[in-house]
Amino acid sequence: MNIGQAAARSGLSAKMIRHYESIGLLQPAGRGANGYRRYEEADLHRLAFIKRARDMGFSLDEVGRLLALWADHGRASAEVKALAAAHVAQLDVRIAELTSLRNALQGLVDSCHGDGRSECPIIDELQSRG
Repeated sequence: MNIGQAAARSGLSAKMIRHYESIGLLQPAGRGANGYRRYEEADLHRLAFIKRARDMGFSLDEVGRLLALWADHGRASAEVKALAAAHVAQLDVRIAELTSLRNALQGLVDSCHGDGRSECPIIDELQSRG
């Protein structure tokens, strides 16, 4: 199948598939007689793996490590678990940061009258940080 078909089947854009090839997450596709990239079912399986990992928020480096572990049938599941656990810890930090940010912004929204007055604590806060 060509890159357009692979994109449609994988749920990724052709641009993203080419990017994954350029950074080594996906082997460059073979070329057909017409010069177009040709993808096989194994490529789609790998793209699905990459997409699921990215959807879970793994970085490209982490996806690369996961792909290496996936390919290593002698791997210890402890390695996979440690990588995933570290990612969960990163997500927890990010969630705490976002929760704090949300609470601060909600406080500003709650203190803004939202009427015809020009005074606005949201604008005041934004201008005071610069």
